[in-house]
Amino acid sequence: MNNNLSKGNKNNKNLSEAISPDWTAKWRGFVGSLGGAMIFYTCMPLPTAWPIQFDRIARWCPLIGLILGASLGLLDGALDWLGFPNLVRSIFIVAIAVGLTGGLHLDGVSDTADGLAVTDPERRLVVMKDSLTGAFGVMAIALVLLLKFAALSELGSERWFCLMMAMGWGRWGQVAAIAFYPYLRAEGKGAFHTETFKFPQDLLFGLFFLLLFSLGFAFWQPQFWLLILQSTLLGFAIALLTGWWFAKRLGGHTGDSYGAIVEWTEALILCGLTVWFN
Repeated sequence: MNNNLSKGNKNNKNLSEAISPDWTAKWRGFVGSLGGAMIFYTCMPLPTAWPIQFDRIARWCPLIGLILGASLGLLDGALDWLGFPNLVRSIFIVAIAVGLTGGLHLDGVSDTADGLAVTDPERRLVVMKDSLTGAFGVMAIALVLLLKFAALSELGSERWFCLMMAMGWGRWGQVAAIAFYPYLRAEGKGAFHTETFKFPQDLLFGLFFLLLFSLGFAFWQPQFWLLILQSTLLGFAIALLTGWWFAKRLGGHTGDSYGAIVEWTEALILCGLTVWFN
């Protein structure tokens, strides 16, 4: 009996040794992709020991948007507590949002606007790749920032919720574009997204966090359930429609148009939310 027990323990140990490294590697890759997403999409610091991996980082975009929105919401609440008026707080929030992302998506807004201004479709990708910002790019950036500032200035209640909704759904719009439309360049800053993207897992992964956030807020504030439902449907619709519009004009997407989707979706959602949270 003792021999059988010893053999059983040995077999269990061998099985554990065989499984453990595999699961450890998967977990490290999972956490590492979150770290890679934070490094790529934001300027927020990470612990030096955090593993970094850039495979499938797009799936984390909506969660990162929620984190950014929550951070800005906390800052907005602190500024409100200190007595800053709504207008000044809105300027701070828009400016700091640009700082937290390093202007990554605004660069996409600029390049995409310059490309769409070209009447020859074959030259659009060449113009979008040019690092110089044209007049249409400057106007597009100014318009996006102005829309965000104006919308935030009109939001009188639940501003943190609106920021989280806008930034979360804005980034899910990028994920949806990766999932549904072709990538137009063999190389580019957004090409690696499509190489490791898994459909529908990565698309649904981000959607899960957004719906969980909405359900959590509805559970916490049940009197707002209708507003939460309307806000969720608004975010879902704008995220999909923005990606569709750019794909229709360009024939697909690039890394620049991914950034444009994020910024324009955020701005349009914030504007839409002023109807209910003014």
